[in-house]
Amino acid sequence: MLLPTEKTQPKQKLEDYSILLYGQPKIGKSTFCSRMDNPLFLATEPGLEALSCYEVKVPDWQTFIRVCGELSKGNHPFKTIVIDTVDNLWKCCAEFIKEKQGIQHESDLGFGKGWQLIKDEFFRVIRKLSLLPYGLVFTSHVESYEVKTRVSTINKAVPSIPRSGRDIVLGMVDIILYAESVRTNEGSIRVIRTQPDESWEAGDRTEHAFGRKLPSTLPLSFKKFEQAFYNQPEEETAGGTDDVDEPAEG
Repeated sequence: MLLPTEKTQPKQKLEDYSILLYGQPKIGKSTFCSRMDNPLFLATEPGLEALSCYEVKVPDWQTFIRVCGELSKGNHPFKTIVIDTVDNLWKCCAEFIKEKQGIQHESDLGFGKGWQLIKDEFFRVIRKLSLLPYGLVFTSHVESYEVKTRVSTINKAVPSIPRSGRDIVLGMVDIILYAESVRTNEGSIRVIRTQPDESWEAGDRTEHAFGRKLPSTLPLSFKKFEQAFYNQPEEETAGGTDDVDEPAEG
């Protein structure tokens, strides 16, 4: 019987959720992800040289598909898959489609067909990966664009993956985190934004599972984020090192 007989229950573990973490290069995104539960980095660009981590270099789309196939078989210790960065993964997908179609640019096929082929292929593979029983994290760089309001024009920070890919990732993930450096009276500090604002893209669906929202701003530290996610005081969070002031990578 394919139809369910019982309701599903909200997931309680952080690794059951998918996350998009974006921000400026070198702000500490990779360091943050390296503190997660048994992470495997699928690295589409350099940037992990200063970290001790499990890494597979992904220079092209075919390699990414093969790695996804290996992950789907299980029999490995990894519990969190980190795509670092999804920006370059989208480019890998685009290069694969252009080579397959024998074209130089997505527009060469006409009527938007090239763009649609890339979008369909990217969604096809990413969706399958998201259904595997592992945590899934995307990292991305940041870009800004002008948004006109009734009274002014503001710059909004968004992930730098092209719009078609961005729409797929934003619609898929449960938590969107924006990492930025903020100036204070004591100097610059690195923070993550968890809630939407007119100046940045962010969001958190876990409130439906836990009945509360993440704080709108947290230090850029996985330990602090984990404590907030589980609503625990600092001394109750097991494992992990506070990485707020450590050298950042990625």
